Amino acid sequence: MDVLFAEALDLQLEWAAHNTPEMQRRGVLVRTEIPERIRAHVDELATTIGVPLSDLGVEGKDGTGLKTEIPWIRVFSREESPRATTGWYLVYLFSADGERVYLSLNQGTTVWTGMDFAPRQPAEIRARVAWARPLVEDLLAEWGGIQADIKLAARKTRLAEGYEAGNVTAIEYRRDALPGESAFIDDLLYMGNLLGELYKAGKTASYVPGDTPPEVIEVEEAAARAAGRRAVRARGQGIRLNAQERRALERHSVSMATDYFQAQGWSVKDVGAKESYDLLLSRGDERLHVEVKGTTSRGEQVVLTRAEVVRQRALAPHNALVVVHSIKLDRAGDPVTVSGGTLCCTSPWYVDETDLSVVSYVYRTGL
Repeated sequence: MDVLFAEALDLQLEWAAHNTPEMQRRGVLVRTEIPERIRAHVDELATTIGVPLSDLGVEGKDGTGLKTEIPWIRVFSREESPRATTGWYLVYLFSADGERVYLSLNQGTTVWTGMDFAPRQPAEIRARVAWARPLVEDLLAEWGGIQADIKLAARKTRLAEGYEAGNVTAIEYRRDALPGESAFIDDLLYMGNLLGELYKAGKTASYVPGDTPPEVIEVEEAAARAAGRRAVRARGQGIRLNAQERRALERHSVSMATDYFQAQGWSVKDVGAKESYDLLLSRGDERLHVEVKGTTSRGEQVVLTRAEVVRQRALAPHNALVVVHSIKLDRAGDPVTVSGGTLCCTSPWYVDETDLSVVSYVYRTGL
């Protein structure tokens, strides 16, 4: 493997966007020859990562059409990270100057906008790294040469900035000091252990920063089923909320909103059982109609029904939206417990069409 990595690094100095003979050879190394050497160890890798052998994937990419400045080879779970834009994985990243290759515990750093792939927001990537690093830090002390920062020396592509920011931890191999194949495989197995820790944590987490909130996923899946489409379960998104957990989040957020408004001198009545909003507030002659949403996510998206949208538009400006986000959900006990959360209030609340995303339509067929 050291000979193959050395050749790929040397070819980085010959990088061109078009498919020159040097880039053709680099493509064979990245897409075929190095992945084949890694696949010789898939049994060990699958066991170390903690995934079925059939779920383990190895792939290399050097650009479709135009050749990328930073080619890569990744090892991943097909379920947790079906595409390089989603989830966590291990990836070899070749620096543009040919000086080093990194084995990085990394993540999808772009998102599909509906038209193209756009970089994730830097704050979102930092939040995901901050979530991941504490989960593996106890294992990091067991291995030398681990580093938190990687430098890819890219000259032409901004994708490298995402790779650098998305790194959780990495092992650096310098061109002038590449180890033998057994050392490469030992490092890969060690890093596979770290990847497995992230996969395990993601399966039980109520929310992972940057992922689609579980309540939004549930609505999208329900809409797909109602339309007769197969509901494709989103990967790497933690586990779904059950009815008990949803009720616990709702009660907690309504309780926080009640305390918030009572502290401002409002009389608060819970009307959620009979109205299409949650709280009716009164203070002298004033009235305020409040919709409350509680979520384990950062609150950037919440689910609204058509009835809620119509009602709140009619009630504005005597209305409010309260979002209690970042609620902690503890599934260890029975019943589950919830705590914390940050309350954000918007009042008056005008539901702007540009802030709504349509999940499904009801179509009158005329029959």
